[in-house]
Amino acid sequence: MGAGSVPLTDGAGMFRAEHRALRELHATGRQLASHWWRLGDRLGGAPAASLQNGAAVARGMVTELSKTTAERGLHGFPAAQGVGHRLAGLRNTAGDLVLERNQALRLAVLDAEHVTTLLAYLAALAEKRGDAPLATFHRHWEGEIAAARDAVRDAAVALADDPEDAVRPADDSILGRAGHSAATAIGTVGEAFDGSPLGKAARKATGRQ
Repeated sequence: MGAGSVPLTDGAGMFRAEHRALRELHATGRQLASHWWRLGDRLGGAPAASLQNGAAVARGMVTELSKTTAERGLHGFPAAQGVGHRLAGLRNTAGDLVLERNQALRLAVLDAEHVTTLLAYLAALAEKRGDAPLATFHRHWEGEIAAARDAVRDAAVALADDPEDAVRPADDSILGRAGHSAATAIGTVGEAFDGSPLGKAARKATGRQ
């Protein structure tokens, strides 16, 4: 076993990069499932089905990943990632409070994009190590998460059918409406500045007309 490997119980070896990426996949998969489920509850309507179906796919991936990594002697990933997962959840919740429905849904697409890229990276690492079954596992779930991502993207684009609904607060609670109002006020000030003589002068000075 080379110096760049992490020992496994069966005496095989795994790249340190692979080991770390698997830990990240456990955390980001759980975060994706949690955030999309909660966001589906907040948004309701047509987007909720796409988000919560995707959340179920992500949960399935994490469950199968736990089994697959345990078979290779890697245990305890979910517990080890608990703190990071909770912090990511808080970050997403706080972000949703100031977003419009269309913004929250479009940004949710990026959650899945990160996971699909990570799965492709892990598949390439497994292939380099000669672990065809693990590479196949990653490629399978890359496709499943990508399909869920595309469904959420389609739901985001479909919000254009009702422009007024698209700009409603993503979180309809009192706190969500307050956060959205504050963000809207900041945006209004920015728009006013852009249209003012001072804004025009600033764009001219920087070469942007």
